[in-house]
Amino acid sequence: MPKHDHPTTALPGTGPEPTAAAPPPPHPPGPVSAGPAQADPVSAGPAQAGPVSAPVGPAQAAPVSAPVGPVSAPVGPVSAPVGPVAAPVGPGYRAVFQVREFRVVFVAHLFSLLGVVVSELALTVLVYDLTRSPLLSSLTFALGFLPYLVGGTLLAGLTDRLPPRRILVVCDLFCAGCVALMVVPATPVAVLLALRCAIAVVSPVFNGTRMATLADILGEGDLFVLGRSLLRIVSQSALLTGFAVGGVLLTVVPPRGALAVTATTFLVSALLLRLGTVRRPARASGSADSGLSGTWAVLRNRRVRALMLMFWMPPLFAVVPEALAAPYADEIGVSTAALGLLMCALPVGTIAGELFAGSFLSAATRSRIVLPLAVTGVLPYLLYVPEPGVALAAVALFLAGATGAYTLGLDAWFVAAVPEEQRGRAMTLMSAGMMTVQGIGMAGAGIAAEFAPVHVVVAGTGVLGTVCLLVVAAELRAAGAAGETGPVGPAGDRKARRG
Repeated sequence: MPKHDHPTTALPGTGPEPTAAAPPPPHPPGPVSAGPAQADPVSAGPAQAGPVSAPVGPAQAAPVSAPVGPVSAPVGPVSAPVGPVAAPVGPGYRAVFQVREFRVVFVAHLFSLLGVVVSELALTVLVYDLTRSPLLSSLTFALGFLPYLVGGTLLAGLTDRLPPRRILVVCDLFCAGCVALMVVPATPVAVLLALRCAIAVVSPVFNGTRMATLADILGEGDLFVLGRSLLRIVSQSALLTGFAVGGVLLTVVPPRGALAVTATTFLVSALLLRLGTVRRPARASGSADSGLSGTWAVLRNRRVRALMLMFWMPPLFAVVPEALAAPYADEIGVSTAALGLLMCALPVGTIAGELFAGSFLSAATRSRIVLPLAVTGVLPYLLYVPEPGVALAAVALFLAGATGAYTLGLDAWFVAAVPEEQRGRAMTLMSAGMMTVQGIGMAGAGIAAEFAPVHVVVAGTGVLGTVCLLVVAAELRAAGAAGETGPVGPAGDRKARRG
């Protein structure tokens, strides 16, 4: 679930880029995995600071141009200040696919996600074949998480200072180039690992830009929330099928051959985004701070900071049972087939929860259930207390995954809270943080399991995680009640109903 780089010049050979129709000057963090595909989150994968003069999104009362698709017909007039949806109940996932530009982004996401997942597996196998070292092989996989924090903090400002389509296309081309170098037989292992890091560093930039662009394409209301949900569902599905596809591919071609295939998927994604999406100007002015001070400016906003914590905290604890699935299967003495069930239960629950919330709940209802679901998200892990068998453990994981439906309402709060000229930066930070905390959670789970039985570690995670989430929820409520236009309280409720 990860992705790419950012250039400051136009792509060679592309010529002048057509400009999207825009209104007179008035006024994403998206995954969108898996960036290149990390899961984001849904990666695969993924916030502004006030009104800007450049017309960068559908938050204006502007007509939607032809390349963006027939939004006005199925979804209603695009005159509302918060996006193209005015009905209190979301139009459903079908309405999102009626937007032509979103369909292009969705298909590009599939290709990019496939490239990331298969390349991770193929590179891991390749490094092991070359070194016969389990440590280096596992390190290859872990490098997909570690550089996210670096890219998310140092490069986040670029997502608002450069045209978003240019960033997305160049990121895909950058990843394709890195994978192409991996295919070269003379490439040493150290360079292979460095290339893996390079892809992971630019992944949050791609994910954040894609999330911010979704708000431009779909508006800041319910269509944006459902579009983000669809991309997360695809990223979760990759956990179920992506490695299987890669495994089958590796039975047919050698690891370098599989890497060559993934280089092609990145190129296809770049081509789709270049030809199928509209050119939009940069959200922030060229004088905007792209360094760490700009990042701190985003995090100084108490409301945005609290929302980011609510995005980051649940994954930190949720990954613990997955990270310890193999040791737990060994602890209770079950087969590898049972291990597969434990690995699938959480993503299946997540997909089911998101589909239900997106299809059957109104925007106002999704807003009301954010805090209850988020706070109770890891409570099902208490079912691990009696060291359960596979069936009960799978139920606990499924229930924990289903509470992930809170993210739909949280997405609406987040896009409403972040000023538009900071949207790309904020969504990049949010995406990078989610991937980073998952790596921390996995490492922490492994350390804890060295000193306590696995079922005790997982059950303890349920207790500790719930306490931490209660603290974050209290901070989020305080941020909304502190006189700010917050996502919690009357102002937030109005935004949820309008979106």
